[in-house]
Amino acid sequence: MSHDIDHLHHVGHVVRDMAGGLELYRRLGFRISPPAYPMLSRSQGEPPRPFGAGNTHADFPRSFVELVSCVDDDDPDRLPANAKRIPLQAPPEHLARITESIRSTVAKIAACAARFQGLHILVLKTADADAAARRLSAEGVGHGGVITIRRPVDTASGTQMEPVRLVELDSDAPGAGQVPEGRLAVAENSPAALLAAQPHLEHPNGAVDLVESVLCVAQADLPEVERRYEKYLGRPARAEGPARVFDLDGSRITLVADGDLGTILPGERAPALPAFVAYAVAVRDVGVARKLLEENGFPLKVSAAGDLFVPADAALGAAILFRESRRNAI
Repeated sequence: MSHDIDHLHHVGHVVRDMAGGLELYRRLGFRISPPAYPMLSRSQGEPPRPFGAGNTHADFPRSFVELVSCVDDDDPDRLPANAKRIPLQAPPEHLARITESIRSTVAKIAACAARFQGLHILVLKTADADAAARRLSAEGVGHGGVITIRRPVDTASGTQMEPVRLVELDSDAPGAGQVPEGRLAVAENSPAALLAAQPHLEHPNGAVDLVESVLCVAQADLPEVERRYEKYLGRPARAEGPARVFDLDGSRITLVADGDLGTILPGERAPALPAFVAYAVAVRDVGVARKLLEENGFPLKVSAAGDLFVPADAALGAAILFRESRRNAI
């Protein structure tokens, strides 16, 4: 049976201090480029200033991990070294609308950071956003319709602003759904040629793909959340120990009750409920990843499934699993 959701597109890690987040990810062995910050003139004639939120990615051939942090309104020019400043061009008559849209987005990110520092974003991948939107509507899932946003993508010839068509499930648009665990969306696949042109696909830890997102919920809410995700993904879950697992094409989404989280990820506790608590990346050689992490001073644990992971309290609120790539076993 074919499905319109075929993989994880990305997860988003919201941090309060971008410089600290960059240092963490580099110590974890991810090759991550300087963050991009939108620049906008607050009024006609004013010079552009950093505005909204900055982000960067640990990119893989078909997915990525996003690192996000809000601009400090009290000191908007205090950015990490080598930050990329992306001017936003807008006709004067559209400036107020664009500014308000960015403010709304940043307010959501700031609320996430205030709730807890960690994972607040899950975006699913589709080949056809229109088809996914139609199916979601037929399933009774509220959403904001297909919209187009732009994200910076590094290539050998410089940064390109890639248009991305997506469906927000946590949109403020009329009829949109409310997703208490964070921002949830469905995004179209990026052009393969553009993704292949990215210069930062080789990571010292050997990471090659984003392969799992773990959502922790209250025990009493697990059946309802499972039903929601069945509608989002267009498929049922299967049992795996105390967890419920939705299998995608080479990746998965795991739901687990708060009382069972420590069973699958020893020592972990959810910072709030519901919450995205962990993600997994596939690596070429888990032994290489282990050596790098140990040399960089990270405490390491092993999941119930045998995956190496860095605990959330050592990784700015997100447990990060390192799993041997299945492609290496073929």
